[in-house]
Amino acid sequence: MKHPIEEEGRRPTRRAFLKQGLGASAAALAAPLAGCSRDDTPDAGPAGAGGWRSGEVAHLLPTADHRRILLKASFSRPQRHTPLLVVGDRRAAGVRTDMRGRFFTFDVDGLAPSTDHRLQLVRGDGTPLCDDWPLRTFPAPDTSPDRFRLLAFTCAGGPDDLYSFGSLFNAYLPIAARQRLLARALAYAPDAMIANGDHVYWDMKSRFGWAMGRSPVAWWRAGFFDRESPIAGHSNEEVLVRAFERQIAGLYGVLFRSTPSFFLQDDHDYGENDEASDALRTFPADPFMKDLARTTQRLFYPELIAGPGVPAAWQLGGGLAESFGTLRYGRLFEALLYDCRRALTNASDPATGDHASGFVPPDVEAWLAARSQGSDAAHLVHMPSTPVLWTAGKWGEWYPDFKDEHGDLRADVEKPYWPEGWNAQHDRLLSAVASRTDRTPVFASGDLHAIASGRILASGDLRLDANPVASVLVGPVGTGALGWPSKFRAQRPLPSGTLRAEEWVEPIEENGFSLLDVTPEALTVSMFRWHPDQGVAAIDSLEPFDVRMYPRPGA
Repeated sequence: MKHPIEEEGRRPTRRAFLKQGLGASAAALAAPLAGCSRDDTPDAGPAGAGGWRSGEVAHLLPTADHRRILLKASFSRPQRHTPLLVVGDRRAAGVRTDMRGRFFTFDVDGLAPSTDHRLQLVRGDGTPLCDDWPLRTFPAPDTSPDRFRLLAFTCAGGPDDLYSFGSLFNAYLPIAARQRLLARALAYAPDAMIANGDHVYWDMKSRFGWAMGRSPVAWWRAGFFDRESPIAGHSNEEVLVRAFERQIAGLYGVLFRSTPSFFLQDDHDYGENDEASDALRTFPADPFMKDLARTTQRLFYPELIAGPGVPAAWQLGGGLAESFGTLRYGRLFEALLYDCRRALTNASDPATGDHASGFVPPDVEAWLAARSQGSDAAHLVHMPSTPVLWTAGKWGEWYPDFKDEHGDLRADVEKPYWPEGWNAQHDRLLSAVASRTDRTPVFASGDLHAIASGRILASGDLRLDANPVASVLVGPVGTGALGWPSKFRAQRPLPSGTLRAEEWVEPIEENGFSLLDVTPEALTVSMFRWHPDQGVAAIDSLEPFDVRMYPRPGA
């Protein structure tokens, strides 16, 4: 069987569609993109390199399912009148999400599945605000498409204009290089994208807050948040926009306007690193942290489309959810998306015991188990915001591994403030996904600032030899020289000592991304890596360095 990337000739509809909409083929997107910056992305300006005119539009991030398109957009200046989204003969008025009139959300439901829709943003009088563009809805849940390609990455955030002092002393990769990585990923024409956590970095109370969100340079750049006041409609909203706009809208621009995009949040999206000490435990998230994450999502990127069975308590209404959702592509593929920070509980909570603690609440765990066992998708992938298999000795991990007084990472010593319930929930989820022996169980996660793959054969007393659980670290986009685990924590990622596991690709501390190619017979993961020492021009010709196929048993 040929690798899916070698079979591009079998994807004519998607290729032709993107060529029409982006004004350039994948080959053109892969060409060198000289001079990328916040205001000079491949499609920025009155007429971008692809010929697409963005006008006053600053950023576009859509998501979709088989019948619905949800779009987040911002404009370079406030809009005096409510803009409209036109999809075919449908018109949807934007809902303003900020107090200045620059940010809007658009929602169009009842669309035809598997259809190439043309989208257009216009003023009330019909005057175009930008060129129109294409976006394709997913196949209906009861159909059987023959292929699907998903782009996945993590840790794309970071204010490169605040904390960078040369290529050897920076916490975050320059945005120009991140844009180039994203453009290279788009050259492979993914059908959808998942950005798995850490879209912003602006820690405040945690250990390095003095150098980040509460630093003098942060005050000069954005101001300080008032934690006792709401964010939306308050001066806090202006602080948030100044702090986060460059990290999100300035990064993505209009690059992903034709690619349904799914955003999961992780610890830094709540304004903190996950840390615990006698003086501070940053999670469970306090009301301000939840407000920060919720408002960031409301302004910049789409909420999740809830999908089958997501508990009503965690839905926003109208079939949307903030933290838990599903990406469903016919009967071919289903991804379960879950934020491990929003509802985290630990032993410090008086209402829970140590064993009852979890990264997700009981009703969400029950949903994850039910979909793992009952979904009719040929392939099902868990996509939590917190990694499975590897540890760097952090507090907020599934695993008890902790650095002892000699600097060794061990799982047989007590990890301060860490509840056993987190690992117990981990084992229950692994057991649920491995119980379906007609599928290869796969987890694809982010957060750990590394690229890796392997599989779990046992976790404590849980034996998985009959159907081992594969795990992938999808690759970080925005990490700079100081942000890798071996630098920031002086600990490179390792398999947890609680596991019996095999590593196929040991964690690589480089920037990159992954493509998941799905057919009825197999799920194939292609991993890409890049190091700044290679030079940014090398990004434009990146090829997968590791390709691994996960066949569907019996297919």
